[in-house]
Amino acid sequence: MAKVAFLGLGVMGYPMAGHLKRAGHSVTVYNRTTAKAEAWAKAFSGDFSTTPRAAVQGADFVMACVGNDDDLRGVCLGEDGAFAGMSSGAIFVDHTTVSATVTRELYDVAASAELSFVDAPISGGQAGAENGVLSVMCGGDQSAYDKAEAVIAAYARICRRIGESGAGQMTKMCNQIAIAGLVQGLSEALHFADKAGLDGRAVVEVISQGAAGSWQMNNRHETMLDDHFEHGFAVDWMRKDLGICLDAADDTGASLPITALVDQYYKDVQKMGGGRWDTSSLYKRLQNLG
Repeated sequence: MAKVAFLGLGVMGYPMAGHLKRAGHSVTVYNRTTAKAEAWAKAFSGDFSTTPRAAVQGADFVMACVGNDDDLRGVCLGEDGAFAGMSSGAIFVDHTTVSATVTRELYDVAASAELSFVDAPISGGQAGAENGVLSVMCGGDQSAYDKAEAVIAAYARICRRIGESGAGQMTKMCNQIAIAGLVQGLSEALHFADKAGLDGRAVVEVISQGAAGSWQMNNRHETMLDDHFEHGFAVDWMRKDLGICLDAADDTGASLPITALVDQYYKDVQKMGGGRWDTSSLYKRLQNLG
């Protein structure tokens, strides 16, 4: 078993850190709001620290799941940052969805300090984190990944190294691009069924068994029809992720017309006051259009 630090206890990080403790690892957590770290330590009989630097003392692995590029830099760098407290040879595993640019930047900083940095964004939502069945897509050195994989397994259904530093984040962009189109397509199908006077549930029961079937259809169609949009990953976060995708598309020369369009539809949802609704709220946007 390993000595692990976990930085960031949001809806994903809190249960992920718990899975590490249940797997037998020694876990110390840090969260910007100390009360949440204290609550986790009490719930899981673990330890907490009030700075990233203190949390990572003596850790073999440091896992992070924070908000964005700036948040990640904040927990890694500076006098109280994780890199200042990590021992030579320790491995930093970043589960945050951030830009490949900041990933490669921090990979280089870590390397100069004789640390390893693996970008390992996750997919599966809050339910996946709570049930320990996340998909983890990784970039970084093979040797660091090989060591980290066994620890990540505490909350992963699948974990794969895709390539060098940044490859994990680029793969997560592929994930978000695919989800954006899928959710919009499902929303339009349910909207069309409603306008055509069809029973949406009956429609999905049939079409989900054919080529139209998807995780989104199986897990979200009923809550969409029930006007219930409180299922984890929020529109505000999806727009952050899609912004990363669109910026990367500019850099790589990729064409993402549907992604750009759906991003604007999510902007409409934000204007409706739905920034904290989950991503399936694209359906509510269509219904509100009449």
